[in-house]
Amino acid sequence: MAIDGLIPRKTLFGNPDKASPQISPNGEYITFLAPVNGVLNIWLAKSTDPHSAIPITEDSDRGIRFYGWTYTNEHIAYIQDIGGDENWHVYVVNINNHETKDLTPYDGVQARFQEISPKFPNDLLLALNDRDPQLHDVYKVNLDTGDRTLVQQNDGFAGYITDDNFDVRFATRVTEDGGSELLQKEEDSTWKSFIQVGIEDTLTTSPIGFDNTGGILYLVDSRNRDTAALISLNLTTGETNLIAENPHADVSDTMVDPNNKNIQAVAFTHERKTWIFLDDHVKKDLAYLESVCQGEIEIVSQSFDDGIWIVAFVLDNGPVRFYTYNRLNQQATFLFTNRDSLDSLNLSSMHSTTIKSRDNFDLVSYYTLPASHGNQTEIPEAPCPMVLLVHGGPWHRDTWGYSALHQLLSNRGYAVLSVNFRGSTGFGKAFINAANLEWGRNMHNDLLDAVKWAIDKRIADPDKIAIMGGSYGGYATLIGLTATPGIFACGIDIVGPSNLLTLINSIPPYWQPQIELWASRVGDHRTEEGRNLLSERSPLNYINNISEPLLIGQGANDPRVNQAESDQIVNAMIEKGIPVTYVLYPDEGHGFVRPDNNLSFFAVAEAFLSTHLNGNYEPINDDFKGASVTVPVGASEVPGLSEAL
Repeated sequence: MAIDGLIPRKTLFGNPDKASPQISPNGEYITFLAPVNGVLNIWLAKSTDPHSAIPITEDSDRGIRFYGWTYTNEHIAYIQDIGGDENWHVYVVNINNHETKDLTPYDGVQARFQEISPKFPNDLLLALNDRDPQLHDVYKVNLDTGDRTLVQQNDGFAGYITDDNFDVRFATRVTEDGGSELLQKEEDSTWKSFIQVGIEDTLTTSPIGFDNTGGILYLVDSRNRDTAALISLNLTTGETNLIAENPHADVSDTMVDPNNKNIQAVAFTHERKTWIFLDDHVKKDLAYLESVCQGEIEIVSQSFDDGIWIVAFVLDNGPVRFYTYNRLNQQATFLFTNRDSLDSLNLSSMHSTTIKSRDNFDLVSYYTLPASHGNQTEIPEAPCPMVLLVHGGPWHRDTWGYSALHQLLSNRGYAVLSVNFRGSTGFGKAFINAANLEWGRNMHNDLLDAVKWAIDKRIADPDKIAIMGGSYGGYATLIGLTATPGIFACGIDIVGPSNLLTLINSIPPYWQPQIELWASRVGDHRTEEGRNLLSERSPLNYINNISEPLLIGQGANDPRVNQAESDQIVNAMIEKGIPVTYVLYPDEGHGFVRPDNNLSFFAVAEAFLSTHLNGNYEPINDDFKGASVTVPVGASEVPGLSEAL
C-alpha cells in the first residue's frame, strides 16, 4: 500500500518473501531463503509439494545469504560472519534432524569454500587462514564430525585450483609486475610454471574448472584478444580450443551439466545478456521457457542428472518469478515470486544506453526516469533532478534488471543514472586497463561525461544532481565533491575510502597476496612516487573544496574500508566547520546487511536528498525500529532525523 503516492521503503528494502531457491542434487527437495521472525533462514520442502516448506535453520541475527546443497542430499552448507567482519564460518545443517554444526569454529579465521564433489559426498574442501592470517591452507572437512585433514599447506600463493578428486592441481599467484601466474603441481609436489598472464590480462583471464575427466581445463581468456573468450585447454597435449567469444563483451556466465560437466551454453553481457548455445537440447529448453514468462532467463539451480531446473525470470519493473522445470516432460511449474507486493505496483522501467566518453570509450549505462513520467518514453518532458549511482569495486559492473534503489529514487521524483565507467568488468581488457592509476581522474571523467550526456538529453536538471555510491562508489562521491565542486548538489558516501594511503595500509591480511594488483592499478604505497600519487588522489586532502552537503554511512566492523576512512573525513569537516551527517552502524561491515539497518539508512538518505534536490520522501516514522543506527554527527541536517533518534 502506497503512502501519499509513495511506495513504502519496507516494500523495497525489507526482507524478500522468498529468495535463492535450489533443488537438491537428487531432485527430491527444494530449499529457499525466507524470513523467520524477520531474519532470513533456510526453508525445506519436498519438490513435489513446495508450499509445505518449513524452516530448518534458526539464525536470529544477520540472516543467511549464501548456502548450497552437498552431495549427501541430507546436508546444506552455509556461511555466516559476525557483525560484518567477513571472518566467515562454514555451517552445515542436517535436513533430517535440523541440527546445525559450525565446521570452522575458530575466532578471527576466514573460511572459504574450495571444492564440493559427488565423489566425496561426506566431505568438503575448505580453505582456512588459521595458521597464517595472510594465507589460506586447504583442508578436507567431514560434514558430520567437523574433523579436518590438511590437504595443502599454503606457502605463499593467492589460492589453489582443485578437482573432483580433491586433488590440488594448480596454484595461483600475483607476480611482481602485477601480472599473475598459474603453476602446476608436479608428482613430487613441487610447482612448475604453467601459464603466465601479463598485467594487461590479469582481470580478464582465469581458469573456471575442469571437465569430468580432469584432463581438460576451461579458461576465460583474453590473451591475444581484447574481450575474454571461453577456451578449453587439453592438459595432456597442450592443445587449446576456442569455444565462444564476443567482440563487445567478456564471458559473463556459463551453463554446465552438473553430471558430465559439459558446457551447455555461454553468456555475454554488453547492454543486455545474450547466450550462445552449445547443446541443442538446452537451446530447445530455453526456446520453450521463453514462451512461459517474460523476463531474462536464468537457470539458478540444476539437479545432478540435469533433469530438473529452477528457472528465474528477471524483470526491471517487477519481482523475480521462479519456476521449476522438468526437462523430460518440458513442463514448467510456477513456484513463487521473490516479492509479491511488487506485482501490484506500477514500477518504472530501466533503459539501457551507451554513452561516449571524451576519449571515445563506450560507457554502457542504465537509467530510470521519475515514476511521474510514466514508462512510455525514454526522455522526460522536462529535465529532472537526478541521482548518479556509482557502483563499487571498481572491478565490478552495473547490469539491467530490477533495482530497489532505482525504484525508490524514481518513485521519489528523481531520474537515476548508473554508468559503467572505465575499470568496470565485462567489456574487454582495454576498457579495464584504461583505469590503471586513474582513480579520481579519467574514471571520474567518465562519470562527468555521463552527467553531461544526461544534461544534454534534457534528462537531468544541471542544478539538481546528486552523486551516490558504496565502496568505490563512495570514493567517487567524495571525489565528486572535492575535485569537481559545483557539479553535484550533494553527495551520499557509503563505506567509501577517503585516503588511499590509509586504505591500502589497512587492508585485511588475506589480501596481501594480491598487493601487487593494487600497487599496479591504484598506486604503489611502497615508493615515494606511488605515495605521492595516492595522496594526490585522496579526497581527504581537498576538504576545503567541499561546498555541497554530504551524508556518510559506515559499518564499524568493515574489514575492507575501515571506520577510520569515514572518521577522518568527518573529523576534518567538523574542524573546518563544514556540515556533514555521519550515520554509523556498530554491527555492520562493508555495507548494510541487516534489513532493519538497510531500511534505516535509506530512510535517512531519501530525507537528505529531499532537502537538496526537492524530491518527495517518506518520513522516517518507525523505520529505525530494530536498527542499530547511530548518528554521531549532523542529525540536525536531515529532516526528522533528530526526532527519530
